[in-house]
Amino acid sequence: MKLLFDLFPVLLFFVAFKYSEKNPEVAASWVGTLLSSSTIDPKQAPILLATVVVIAATIAQIAWVWFRHGKVDKMLWVSLVLVVFFGSLTLIFQDESFIKWKPTILYWVFAGSMSFAALVLKKNAIKAMLGEQLTLPEPVWARINFAWVAFFAFMGILNLIIAFNFSTDVWVNFKLFGGMGLMLIFVFGQGIVLSKYVQEDK
Repeated sequence: MKLLFDLFPVLLFFVAFKYSEKNPEVAASWVGTLLSSSTIDPKQAPILLATVVVIAATIAQIAWVWFRHGKVDKMLWVSLVLVVFFGSLTLIFQDESFIKWKPTILYWVFAGSMSFAALVLKKNAIKAMLGEQLTLPEPVWARINFAWVAFFAFMGILNLIIAFNFSTDVWVNFKLFGGMGLMLIFVFGQGIVLSKYVQEDK
């Protein structure tokens, strides 16, 4: 359930885009009403409506987390700031390039913050999250942390390759299925590595 909740904005982005692709005139009318504009290109309407939806969904997601738990994770705030910033630019200029940059910037923020914590603050982000559940040698914690940094950096680059070398439809599909698939494969690989040390502890 938590996975579905985390994916809530992305899922709605995907659904809104696919619906708008099949009904571009309707989507253009809705976006035109929302933006008080009569010059919405039906070809741009799918990504514009999906952008409106993902902004609203992210705000709703954070509001729900705040209501239920009284606090919101810092990375959710970062995601909100990025989606509102790049989403707003997309809507103002009616240019999908801005929203396509958002995942890359988010991935690189993750990679950069983890690198900064490790190199400057001497703190391991992965150990901070899993240290109470697992006992690992420090070099292993460092390698796992670096693996996540490398993964996020790679995902940021891959997003740009897909976004600006393939159609928007392909990018939207990748954003949901490709990104999540690669994340699951990476997490599974990490699980295999960690299982070795869990067995040794036993």
